Amino acid sequence: MSTTTLTEQPRAGQSAKKPGLLHGLTWLVLRQHRTTSWIVVALTVLGAAAIIYERGAMADMLAGMGWPDKDVSLQNAPQSYEYIADALGALPVVLAVFIGAPLIASDQEHGTAHLVTTQSVPRRRWLAAKLAWCLSLVLVSTLVLSALFSWWWEPYRDLLLSEWLSGSVFDTTGPMLAALSLFLVMSGIAIGMLIRRVLPAMLGTFFFALAVQVAWGQFRHLLGSPHIIKWPLNADTPAMVNSSDIVETDRWVGSADGQLYPWSTCVEQTEKATNACVREHGIVDNVVEYFGYPQMPGMQWTGAALLLGATAAVAVFVLWWASRRPL
Repeated sequence: MSTTTLTEQPRAGQSAKKPGLLHGLTWLVLRQHRTTSWIVVALTVLGAAAIIYERGAMADMLAGMGWPDKDVSLQNAPQSYEYIADALGALPVVLAVFIGAPLIASDQEHGTAHLVTTQSVPRRRWLAAKLAWCLSLVLVSTLVLSALFSWWWEPYRDLLLSEWLSGSVFDTTGPMLAALSLFLVMSGIAIGMLIRRVLPAMLGTFFFALAVQVAWGQFRHLLGSPHIIKWPLNADTPAMVNSSDIVETDRWVGSADGQLYPWSTCVEQTEKATNACVREHGIVDNVVEYFGYPQMPGMQWTGAALLLGATAAVAVFVLWWASRRPL
C-alpha cells in the first residue's frame, strides 16, 4: 500500500475528519445565492465607505469653523447626510422586496422547491438553511451600516437639527435598523411563499413594508413614557425646553390645582382680555410633555425586542406552513 493511501485513511482509534461549515446544504444555498450575497456585501462596503468619508468631511468643515470651541450653526444638514439617512430609511423596504420576497417564491415558480423537497433533504432543513443565509446576510449588513451611521450622527446631533425620535434617526441607529429589516425581510419571505410568484410577491411585500413603516411611525411614541416639565406662566422658558435633547409631544397651560388647558386657551387679542382669562381659569404654569434623549436607548431596545419577537413568530409560521403543505 502506498504512502499516499495510508495518509488519506484515518489511523486506528481516530474518527474521520468532519466536513467544514461550507458543505452539503449550506454550500448549496450559498452557491445558489452567491450573486445576491456579493451584491449585498459590495453595497454594504460602499455604504460604509461613504459614511466614513462624509463624516470626515463634516468633521473637517466644523473644525475649520472653530467647533466645538465656537458656537456654529448648520442652517441645513449637509445634503450627503440627508441622502444617506434617506437611503438607510429605505433599506429595510429594499431588502424585503428584493431579497425576502423572491427567496422562496422564486424556487416555487421555477419548480426548484418541488425538486429539492423530493430529495433526501427534509423540507424544514432546506427552509432553515435558506432562512439562516438570508437573515444572517441582512443582520450583518444592517448592523455595520447602523453602527457607522450612529457614529456619524451622535457627536453632531445638536448641529444636524434632526430630532432623535424622528424616523431618520431613531430607525437607523442602534439596534433598530437591523430589527426592522429582519422583520420586513421575514415578512417578505412569508408573503412570497403564500403568493408563489416572484413579481406579485415583490409588489405585495412593497406595499406591506410601506404600511408597516407608516404604522411604526405612529407607534414609536408608545415605546416610552413621556415626562412633564412645568414653569411659572410669566417666567423665562427653561433652556432644556429648547434643547435638542428633548422632543416635545404636547404643550398646555395649567392651574394651581393641576387642571390642564390647551396652550391657546387664553390667547386673546388684547392684554386685558388675556389677563382676565388667566384669572378666570386660575392659570399659573406652562406645562410641556416631552421625551428626553436619555430615553432613546431604552425605547430602541424595546422596539427592537418587539420586532425580533414578531420576526421569530413569522419564521415559525413559515416553517409550520411549509411542513404541512406542498411547496
